[in-house]
Amino acid sequence: MATNPYKNVRSDESDAMIVKYAPLVKRIAYHLMARLPSSVVVDDLIQAGMVGLLEASRNYKPDLGASFETYSGIRIRGAMLDELRRNDWAPKSVHRKTREMAKVVREIEARTGRDARDDEVAKEMEITIDEYYKILQDSSNTRIYGLEELGVDDDAIELGLTDRNSGPFEAMSSERFKGKLTEAIAGLPEREKMVVTLYYDSELNLREIGSVLGVSESRISQLLSQAMIRLRARMKEWIGGE
Repeated sequence: MATNPYKNVRSDESDAMIVKYAPLVKRIAYHLMARLPSSVVVDDLIQAGMVGLLEASRNYKPDLGASFETYSGIRIRGAMLDELRRNDWAPKSVHRKTREMAKVVREIEARTGRDARDDEVAKEMEITIDEYYKILQDSSNTRIYGLEELGVDDDAIELGLTDRNSGPFEAMSSERFKGKLTEAIAGLPEREKMVVTLYYDSELNLREIGSVLGVSESRISQLLSQAMIRLRARMKEWIGGE
């Protein structure tokens, strides 16, 4: 039976990459932890990230058009997010109410041709305005803030590295998705758009954004949750769901 003379060489290269980029796993884990509830254990993220790094070391090809650090960073982060989804700490009722809110937002905006207002959404959901803000707060406390909430890894799409984007049609679809998402973000109410921009582009945390805008951290949390619900409503044809 023939043996592969490159097997041990490839294995040595993978081991060297894992040792070299292990600190990257910790950096990504702690970066994510800044956006997650205190109930999440950083060691669990690191363990999942090491699995992602191992897979990256096995699957990386230089002709992908990205450096190994960029490629592995995407895989590490994706593995951590998968781990968080598998161990979802949010009660089902929170997800249900959030989906209902997105549905109501979509219906109001389709009917009126403008941004849905808080009081309108609360009225159609037959809840008080305080209950409306409670749902936003619950959502913000239990969700992973990121475009992953819309079913996409934005970094991976940017580099064309997602597993699903393997052909010309899929690549073209990704470009259309990015265009639609950019349009949806640009169409957010000004305050929500500013929060999204400061959170994703400037990578400020909620407390820092609150200082910039002169409001409380909890209010920024609500605004970010509200923005994600509005984006979910406006991207329904791309991400599916109710």
